[in-house]
Amino acid sequence: MRTSLKLMTLLFAMALISCGGKEEKKKETFSYDKKAPQTETTTKKEEVLPPSKRVDLTSKGVGPITSVTLDADINQTMADQGSEIYKKMCTACHRADKKFIGPAPTGILERRTPEWVMNMILNPEQMVNEDALAKELLMEFNGSPMANQNLTEVEARAVLEYFRTL
Repeated sequence: MRTSLKLMTLLFAMALISCGGKEEKKKETFSYDKKAPQTETTTKKEEVLPPSKRVDLTSKGVGPITSVTLDADINQTMADQGSEIYKKMCTACHRADKKFIGPAPTGILERRTPEWVMNMILNPEQMVNEDALAKELLMEFNGSPMANQNLTEVEARAVLEYFRTL
Protein backbone atom coordinates (compact mmCIF):
# COMPACT_ATOMS: atom_id res chain seq x y z
CA MET A 1 0.00 0.00 0.00
CA ARG A 2 2.84 2.21 0.68
CA THR A 3 4.21 1.58 -2.71
CA SER A 4 0.88 2.16 -4.40
CA LEU A 5 0.48 5.43 -2.45
CA LYS A 6 3.91 6.59 -3.59
CA LEU A 7 3.11 5.50 -7.11
CA MET A 8 -0.22 7.38 -7.08
CA THR A 9 1.38 10.53 -5.71
CA LEU A 10 4.06 10.32 -8.33
CA LEU A 11 1.50 9.89 -11.13
CA PHE A 12 -0.63 12.71 -9.78
CA ALA A 13 2.38 15.04 -9.61
CA MET A 14 3.39 14.11 -13.16
CA ALA A 15 -0.16 14.75 -14.39
CA LEU A 16 -0.16 18.15 -12.77
CA ILE A 17 3.19 19.03 -14.20
CA SER A 18 2.34 17.84 -17.69
CA CYS A 19 -1.07 19.58 -17.87
CA GLY A 20 -0.30 22.90 -16.27
CA GLY A 21 2.56 25.32 -16.60
CA LYS A 22 2.71 25.22 -20.32
CA GLU A 23 1.52 28.75 -20.75
CA GLU A 24 2.00 30.21 -24.17
CA LYS A 25 3.45 33.63 -23.88
CA LYS A 26 2.82 36.02 -26.66
CA LYS A 27 5.80 38.03 -27.60
CA GLU A 28 5.18 41.65 -27.05
CA THR A 29 6.17 43.41 -30.17
CA PHE A 30 6.80 47.08 -30.62
CA SER A 31 6.09 48.50 -33.99
CA TYR A 32 5.49 51.86 -35.46
CA ASP A 33 4.73 52.95 -38.91
CA LYS A 34 7.77 54.45 -40.47
CA LYS A 35 6.98 57.41 -42.58
CA ALA A 36 9.06 58.20 -45.55
CA PRO A 37 11.72 60.74 -44.66
CA GLN A 38 10.56 64.20 -45.50
CA THR A 39 12.92 66.77 -46.75
CA GLU A 40 12.37 69.87 -44.73
CA THR A 41 11.52 72.80 -46.85
CA THR A 42 12.52 75.74 -44.80
CA THR A 43 10.94 78.59 -46.56
CA LYS A 44 11.73 81.64 -44.57
CA LYS A 45 8.59 83.50 -43.79
CA GLU A 46 8.84 87.11 -44.60
CA GLU A 47 9.16 88.99 -41.40
CA VAL A 48 5.96 90.91 -41.04
CA LEU A 49 6.71 94.39 -39.85
CA PRO A 50 4.05 96.54 -38.29
CA PRO A 51 3.03 99.49 -40.45
CA SER A 52 4.78 101.93 -38.10
CA LYS A 53 8.13 100.21 -38.79
CA ARG A 54 7.61 99.56 -42.50
CA VAL A 55 9.52 101.75 -44.95
CA ASP A 56 7.61 103.34 -47.82
CA LEU A 57 9.52 106.14 -49.47
CA THR A 58 7.39 106.24 -52.61
CA SER A 59 3.90 107.19 -51.45
CA LYS A 60 3.06 110.86 -51.12
CA GLY A 61 -0.27 110.20 -49.47
CA VAL A 62 -3.54 111.94 -50.19
CA GLY A 63 -3.91 115.65 -49.71
CA PRO A 64 -2.79 119.09 -50.77
CA ILE A 65 0.97 118.46 -50.57
CA THR A 66 2.45 117.03 -53.74
CA SER A 67 6.04 118.22 -53.41
CA VAL A 68 8.31 119.22 -50.53
CA THR A 69 11.94 120.22 -50.93
CA LEU A 70 14.11 119.72 -47.88
CA ASP A 71 17.34 121.66 -47.64
CA ALA A 72 20.47 119.73 -46.73
CA ASP A 73 20.77 121.77 -43.52
CA ILE A 74 18.05 121.96 -40.92
CA ASN A 75 16.42 125.36 -40.55
CA GLN A 76 16.74 125.70 -36.78
CA THR A 77 14.30 128.61 -36.50
CA MET A 78 11.63 126.61 -38.32
CA ALA A 79 12.47 123.50 -36.25
CA ASP A 80 12.04 125.49 -33.01
CA GLN A 81 8.64 126.73 -34.20
CA GLY A 82 7.75 123.14 -35.10
CA SER A 83 8.84 121.96 -31.67
CA GLU A 84 6.52 124.45 -30.00
CA ILE A 85 3.61 123.42 -32.23
CA TYR A 86 4.36 119.74 -31.58
CA LYS A 87 4.47 120.24 -27.80
CA LYS A 88 1.23 122.20 -27.86
CA MET A 89 -0.79 120.15 -30.35
CA CYS A 90 0.67 116.66 -30.65
CA THR A 91 1.99 115.41 -27.29
CA ALA A 92 -1.46 114.33 -26.13
CA CYS A 93 -1.12 111.36 -28.50
CA HIS A 94 2.53 111.20 -29.61
CA ARG A 95 5.81 110.77 -27.77
CA ALA A 96 8.93 111.73 -29.69
CA ASP A 97 10.77 108.44 -29.23
CA LYS A 98 8.23 105.80 -28.24
CA LYS A 99 4.91 104.37 -29.28
CA PHE A 100 2.01 105.93 -27.39
CA ILE A 101 -1.53 106.46 -28.65
CA GLY A 102 0.02 107.32 -32.00
CA PRO A 103 3.38 106.41 -33.56
CA ALA A 104 6.65 108.05 -32.54
CA PRO A 105 7.88 110.63 -35.06
CA THR A 106 11.57 109.87 -34.44
CA GLY A 107 13.05 108.66 -37.72
CA ILE A 108 9.79 109.16 -39.60
CA LEU A 109 11.56 110.67 -42.59
CA GLU A 110 13.59 107.49 -42.92
CA ARG A 111 10.31 105.56 -43.36
CA ARG A 112 7.98 108.06 -45.12
CA THR A 113 8.23 110.79 -47.70
CA PRO A 114 7.98 114.40 -46.46
CA GLU A 115 4.83 114.80 -48.57
CA TRP A 116 3.19 111.80 -46.88
CA VAL A 117 4.02 113.17 -43.41
CA MET A 118 2.66 116.62 -44.20
CA ASN A 119 -0.49 115.20 -45.79
CA MET A 120 -1.04 113.09 -42.67
CA ILE A 121 -0.66 116.21 -40.49
CA LEU A 122 -2.89 118.39 -42.67
CA ASN A 123 -5.42 115.87 -43.90
CA PRO A 124 -5.71 112.91 -41.47
CA GLU A 125 -9.35 112.05 -42.23
CA GLN A 126 -8.86 111.68 -45.97
CA MET A 127 -5.52 109.89 -45.46
CA VAL A 128 -7.18 107.28 -43.23
CA ASN A 129 -9.99 106.82 -45.74
CA GLU A 130 -7.91 106.66 -48.93
CA ASP A 131 -4.27 105.84 -48.12
CA ALA A 132 -3.56 102.13 -47.55
CA LEU A 133 -0.65 102.72 -45.17
CA ALA A 134 -2.64 105.22 -43.10
CA LYS A 135 -5.45 102.63 -42.83
CA GLU A 136 -2.96 100.03 -41.58
CA LEU A 137 -1.53 102.49 -39.06
CA LEU A 138 -5.05 103.17 -37.81
CA MET A 139 -5.50 99.44 -37.16
CA GLU A 140 -2.07 99.12 -35.52
CA PHE A 141 -2.92 101.91 -33.13
CA ASN A 142 -6.23 100.38 -32.03
CA GLY A 143 -8.45 102.40 -34.33
CA SER A 144 -7.44 105.71 -32.76
CA PRO A 145 -7.67 108.18 -35.64
CA MET A 146 -5.37 111.16 -35.75
CA ALA A 147 -7.19 114.33 -34.84
CA ASN A 148 -7.14 117.13 -37.37
CA GLN A 149 -5.39 120.00 -35.59
CA ASN A 150 -6.25 122.39 -38.43
CA LEU A 151 -2.64 123.44 -38.90
CA THR A 152 -1.63 125.61 -41.82
CA GLU A 153 0.85 124.37 -44.40
CA VAL A 154 3.50 126.65 -42.87
CA GLU A 155 2.89 125.14 -39.40
CA ALA A 156 2.92 121.61 -40.77
CA ARG A 157 6.18 122.34 -42.57
CA ALA A 158 7.66 123.64 -39.29
CA VAL A 159 6.60 120.42 -37.54
CA LEU A 160 8.20 118.42 -40.36
CA GLU A 161 11.42 120.40 -39.87
CA TYR A 162 11.27 119.60 -36.14
CA PHE A 163 10.89 115.89 -37.00
CA ARG A 164 14.19 116.16 -38.88
CA THR A 165 15.91 117.02 -35.58
CA LEU A 166 14.65 113.95 -33.75
